[in-house]
Amino acid sequence: MTSEQHLAPFRMPDRLFAELAAGGGSAAAVAFLERAERARRLLLLRTLLGHLDSLPTPLTPVAEAWRVLKEAAEKAPEPVERLLLAPPTGGWISHMLRRVHGTATGPPLWAEAGHLSALALSASLHAGTETAFDVPLTDGRLPLPGLGMVQLPEAGRGLAVGRATTAGGELTVEGPGRTNGSVRVTCRPLTQREGTGTWLPLRTLAHPRPDGGAPVNVVLEDLDPYRDLDDHLPPARLDEDEAREWQRLFGEAGRILARPGTPGPGRVDPAVIRAIVPFGRTAVSPPPLPFVQVSASSGDSFGGMLIVRPASALALSETLVHELQHSKLAALLHLFPLLEDDRAERYYAPWRTDPRHLTGLLHGAYAFTGVAGFWRDRLADALSADTLSAEAVERAGYFFALRRLQSRLAVRTLLSSGRLTVQGRALVSGLARTLDGWLREEVPPAALGRARTAAALHRTEWRLRNVAPAPAAAPSDLRFRPDRTSWPDTRTHGFATCPTVPRTADEHLAAGDAATALVRYADVLADAPAEPHALAGWIVARTTLEPGRAARRMLARPEELLEPSPRV
Repeated sequence: MTSEQHLAPFRMPDRLFAELAAGGGSAAAVAFLERAERARRLLLLRTLLGHLDSLPTPLTPVAEAWRVLKEAAEKAPEPVERLLLAPPTGGWISHMLRRVHGTATGPPLWAEAGHLSALALSASLHAGTETAFDVPLTDGRLPLPGLGMVQLPEAGRGLAVGRATTAGGELTVEGPGRTNGSVRVTCRPLTQREGTGTWLPLRTLAHPRPDGGAPVNVVLEDLDPYRDLDDHLPPARLDEDEAREWQRLFGEAGRILARPGTPGPGRVDPAVIRAIVPFGRTAVSPPPLPFVQVSASSGDSFGGMLIVRPASALALSETLVHELQHSKLAALLHLFPLLEDDRAERYYAPWRTDPRHLTGLLHGAYAFTGVAGFWRDRLADALSADTLSAEAVERAGYFFALRRLQSRLAVRTLLSSGRLTVQGRALVSGLARTLDGWLREEVPPAALGRARTAAALHRTEWRLRNVAPAPAAAPSDLRFRPDRTSWPDTRTHGFATCPTVPRTADEHLAAGDAATALVRYADVLADAPAEPHALAGWIVARTTLEPGRAARRMLARPEELLEPSPRV
């Protein structure tokens, strides 16, 4: 690993591109993407070092940290490679480039540049070399990427300069005390697996391999300051009970995903996940929702994903699939110009409440094709189980039908946009072939009906809340309401199962009773004629009962009913 090495151009074999274009990707395809990300990261790091060489700093210069890092890489290449490829390292590099170009904010620039010294200290410990650095301490804390975090007892508050030395696998950190003098701690990060008052080790999530090989260990990252998508974050250590819940759910999710057969959309080897960042909660209380409220990933942090822990392993495994799809597509976008995007947010994405730009739509189409494949496998599992569960079959059938339909709609928008490059059209056409094949597969009729209804409801409510009543020749010509805001999408999960005793208008519609639903929606609209949720339900129920040309027009442009208000 050197900043001077010359990298040959990457040429992806056609078969690997075809696997990824279909929405899946074998281990070889994912490994190719990771090698490309490694090369990109080295190029970005070289660019960053050029900006930081002349930065005034009270710390050890970045050139010295880089020298130590390279020396360690020669003696311990594998662990240093893991440090380089860790998602937070990519986040730090990109964040720093945004800092030097004035498009991001954070602590003093010299302090953030000092994170390179922390990387070099971790590398030095792995290689067994000796080094000494002046490093940034925040409230007496020094994060060590890939290892954990040192906490000085009775340390001074705020940002300070400390001294860190390594020798024979031992680390000593010294910094200013809270009152007078200095405080010091010595530890052995490579062998100290238990947390103490001065040392917090990095946590990992273990998953045994089905073939009996070495278990998969995925980082559960709650310490690194660059674990977020952009902003510098303080540590948010999980308590022991919450960490155990993550391990339990991850183990169950790994078993759900461990499906034999050809790699394809929706199938994930947990070994390709590099880090999971718990978000928004550090304790088991209050209880989490059964589904994932928030998840995200970044093209800067290949294989990393930020997730709010759900209560369900099934929800976690679906999210792992979803976020890894984003990582794969981000890596492809680093290799190929897939589309020409003016970044105008004007396209309907069936899983969002707001208009999206084309890149966002492409990311969603790719991610939800993977999610559709995930539910396709769950449907097959439920149908072949020794004890048939009608609820499991209905739920899996619903989500498979819904996500394949929504993804195909987004793919159609992309193909008709006229903005895809040659490679982009090849990629999206591959998704279309996958989805078209799935659309011919049988799904339980009741689940299929609810999925079609939920898809129609989402699109109808999206247009009512976002689109101004005006003629538009194409989706890109839409005029948007100036008063549009985010809205809760309660129907995607609400229609997953058929209610046994329907009470609300939505529940009657989910149960297939459009006539009763129509009456209930009309009751709401009598008092609030333009209420979007009820109006969307009324339109879908009405067109279900009275299909035809007028119904198709009403579904295509429901916003036209807003002026004047519909008669109900």
